[in-house]
Amino acid sequence: MSKPLKLTLDILIGAVAPVLILKYGTAPLGTLPAYLAAALVPVAWVLLDLLVISRRFNFITSYGGASAVMRGALAFWYVDGALFAFKDSASYLLAFIVFGLSAMIGIPVTRSIALQGLDPDTPSRADQMQRLLNEASVLRAMKQAALIIGVTNLGAGAANYLINLRMVTAPFSTPQFNDQVANVNAITRIVLVLPDMIALFFAFSLMYKAMYALLPASSETDPDAGEFWALLERREAALRLPPDGQGSLADASAQSMARQQAREDFGLS
Repeated sequence: MSKPLKLTLDILIGAVAPVLILKYGTAPLGTLPAYLAAALVPVAWVLLDLLVISRRFNFITSYGGASAVMRGALAFWYVDGALFAFKDSASYLLAFIVFGLSAMIGIPVTRSIALQGLDPDTPSRADQMQRLLNEASVLRAMKQAALIIGVTNLGAGAANYLINLRMVTAPFSTPQFNDQVANVNAITRIVLVLPDMIALFFAFSLMYKAMYALLPASSETDPDAGEFWALLERREAALRLPPDGQGSLADASAQSMARQQAREDFGLS
């Protein structure tokens, strides 16, 4: 499945479908079945993608699967008011714990994201990647990227909590409750997702820029010399030889390549 198609399905099933189910499914299905369906359809999609469609087990897919299982389990916690607002914000808190705290203890999970995004396909490339990721400037950038993602999710979670607390005031398992939850989802799936996506893109660009900044300047005579693995191979060769004065990628070039890699991670190129 292509990345653009996957992204489209994620939006339709994860954001649009729950709102439609709550708005138009409550009357024919009943309040509780409609609420559970709206909560569990996105969870089922994530697990279907993980176990059947992509069948790729790495940090991002495992994190997505664990988050989906948590949301599915919480769907059966029948609460309203402040407890519902907390329940609906739990996934943001999980993201803060995973990203923010991993950066604070010096083992940022963005390292796993970088390895997945660049996908070293041979043992040699995997070793070269590990040496690059162990560089102090790269490690610092990965910690900063993880903190950006973690803090953004903490802020989004706080906003999500307040929005739910203010707008979802009806008792649980009533048509009014379902309608209010649908209204909140229609807002938060846009208002809170866009800043999160921007923060993710900026964080990914930051850590990729730190990697590219340590790679040698590409050769104009070799059409493949600007490709990441070709540059990394040239870096490895240079490390085995005495310094020859060869420069690194210019800041603008490193930033451009970093943004391109981030776009590829998001399925935008």
